[in-house]
Amino acid sequence: MSNQQPPEPPPTPRGSKGTDKGQPTGGGTNWRVIILMGIALGILVLAWQSSGFGKPKRLSFSEFRDYVDAGKIIVKQDLPKRGEVLPDVRHKLKKSGESSVVFTISGFYYKDDPWNADKEKAEKRAFLIPINTQLNKEQLDSIQARHPIPLRIVKDLPDETDGEQLTLSDLRRMLARDEVITNDPDNAFEIVSRDGSNDKYIVGQRYVFPVVNKTVEQADLVPFEIDINTEELSEYEATFVNNLTPFQPDSGMMRFMLVQMLPIMLIVLVIFFLFRHQMKSAGRGAMSFGKSKARLLTMDRNRVTFKDVAGIQEAKEELVEVVDYLRDPKKFQRLGGNLPKGLLMVGPPGTGKTLLARAIAGEADVPFFSISGSDFVEMFVGVGASRVRDMFEQGKKNSPCLIFIDEIDAVGRHRGHGMGGGHDEREQTLNALLVEMDGFDTRTGVIIIAATNRPDVLDPALLRPGRFDRQVSVGLPDVNGRQEILAVHCKKIKMEPDTDLNVIARGTPGFSGAELANLINEAALLAARKNLEAVTLVEMEEARDKVRWGRERRSLALSEKEKENTAYHEAGHAILNVLLDHTDPLHKVTIIPRGPSLGSTMFLPEEDKFTYRQKELVAQLVVAMGGRVAEEITFGNVTNGAVGDIRMATNIARKMVCEWGMSADLGMVEYGEERGEVFVARDVGSSRGYSEVTARKIDEEIKKLIDDAYAKAKQMLTEHNDALINLSKALLEYETLDAEQVMEIIEHGEMKNPPTPPSNNTIPGNQSDEGVRKKSVADSPSSDDDPLAGEAVGAPA
Repeated sequence: MSNQQPPEPPPTPRGSKGTDKGQPTGGGTNWRVIILMGIALGILVLAWQSSGFGKPKRLSFSEFRDYVDAGKIIVKQDLPKRGEVLPDVRHKLKKSGESSVVFTISGFYYKDDPWNADKEKAEKRAFLIPINTQLNKEQLDSIQARHPIPLRIVKDLPDETDGEQLTLSDLRRMLARDEVITNDPDNAFEIVSRDGSNDKYIVGQRYVFPVVNKTVEQADLVPFEIDINTEELSEYEATFVNNLTPFQPDSGMMRFMLVQMLPIMLIVLVIFFLFRHQMKSAGRGAMSFGKSKARLLTMDRNRVTFKDVAGIQEAKEELVEVVDYLRDPKKFQRLGGNLPKGLLMVGPPGTGKTLLARAIAGEADVPFFSISGSDFVEMFVGVGASRVRDMFEQGKKNSPCLIFIDEIDAVGRHRGHGMGGGHDEREQTLNALLVEMDGFDTRTGVIIIAATNRPDVLDPALLRPGRFDRQVSVGLPDVNGRQEILAVHCKKIKMEPDTDLNVIARGTPGFSGAELANLINEAALLAARKNLEAVTLVEMEEARDKVRWGRERRSLALSEKEKENTAYHEAGHAILNVLLDHTDPLHKVTIIPRGPSLGSTMFLPEEDKFTYRQKELVAQLVVAMGGRVAEEITFGNVTNGAVGDIRMATNIARKMVCEWGMSADLGMVEYGEERGEVFVARDVGSSRGYSEVTARKIDEEIKKLIDDAYAKAKQMLTEHNDALINLSKALLEYETLDAEQVMEIIEHGEMKNPPTPPSNNTIPGNQSDEGVRKKSVADSPSSDDDPLAGEAVGAPA
């Protein structure tokens, strides 16, 4: 036998204290309360059924008497007079209550005729019933009350051989079962009598049905109840009711306890256990609203390190010392230095701020608390401040650790700019956060990391030294960073070995890490649709176009006139983009609807751009005017298809004049304070810092820039009108052309290597849509902050 000891379990990370990953630090599910609530719910349902809410059908006395006469009610366990219906003892009639005068009758009745009476198969048979108006008065009055029978005076009474002799009980049963023929003029249903005589006959005809055997299991039974007060009935009816079944006294005490007392006792018991559990889990107070919602994540599984984070090398290098401090705090404390209390990661959405925070915790091998800024604020006053205090207490108990607050702008917005006053719950939560960070000692080994993409709306007190006193900028990756990010995400999919990721990286300027991950995923989905064994460069480029400019909409129905107008519009953009010196290289031009546009002229920069020269901006204005100019030259008319071009050109010209100092008349002066995104609570009362005269000059200068660009575009397209016509015809024939094919048409008037013509049903063009040109033109992302972000111009859809 081996003397080796069994391996020890892996050590629990410092500060985790055995907490499961992804679970809140509070208690788990209380199964005892859930089971108790289930039992209470079951008893409540039983009480509901017993209390009358789920009671059987209520019958009137007239319906009850007819059902009994017809044999539809199971009175006792005897065979009925006709048929072989076998009742069950459980379905017997019951008469119960607190008094033998006022009681309740309950039982079951047949929903349908259990003998399936079919009048077409029935035999007609005459009957007569001898009666005496003195001896049978009460019974006859009871029948006449529900079924009046006419009286006729005759000289001679019918003979006993004129029909089958029956009794009044038989008549009640026949009337209840609708067996008496009442609408036959030759054989009237009536009472015949001599004048002044008490002896009479009830005569008529009835149906005699064939017997059909049917058991209780084959018949539909319906429960019923009827309340009876014998004092309100005639003596005959009261005797009838009393003779149905024996009376069973019922005090009603058990029913009262089941219906009234037991549900109340169970509800009180459930509430007691629920409050008792809350008091135990909260530690203070009856509810746990004040407990922090921060989730404690350990790094045993799905561990994230700096190797999993690419494209933000500078941010990683700035955070390396945080990891070193968490690993060896004494190294920094030996010289008297203290690490910043809080780190604020600032960057556009999708750049990897949360992933970077998890990588810090993974590298340092410490617990990682994660919470969102919106988790602090609730509808109850004081809850947010209580959760802030509890979060810091949990951090100190689990030190060294990281506390990550995502979207901190939800709770850290600028105070005093509220539209209806600033003394609200959110500001009280922010005050508590500021106070806690003031008294927070970094020597405890707890680091606060927050992330936001709106640093302009944060309160200045939150950013002062001693709180979030270090900002880490997490920007968009450059071309090398994009290639590294693509390489990280490509590990999860099957790629062709010779796929050059540098091509995709160079063609995705301005993409964030999240957008690159989406690009890889879209490429994998495209390859799966094509039943390929691996993802190739073709799928990557197609996914790039889909993510940046939208998916092709080949099913959009366009008329030939719309397609021709779109072709000339896009040809105008493409020709000017090729002819001008200071433009980005043309990528391709297409008249296939993609995203919100009917056509697109796509161009990609050769390298990442961080500054724009004045000549490049002027060239972009000229290219933007190319679509409208091409329509005007060719058709002598214009459409609203250039709405996006005009918007983009106006935005560029305004920034050139007001912000970038590119106007000779207005000089290098900033007209209007640049604040990035609008914060209504702050900007609602702001005023511009220039006069009306200056505003008029600004408008004139902006219009002059656009008018000059329009004139230059018209001059160049007029000189190259043949190229415009040839390129438009090629677009109508092939729909999509790349940069080399466009160059061949401009230089030689024809293409040496034309693409494959599309099928006739690629874009249905037999319908006209007069309302297709109503949206924005640029189908690549553009914003007010950067009007140059759009890399495609074209006709809108």
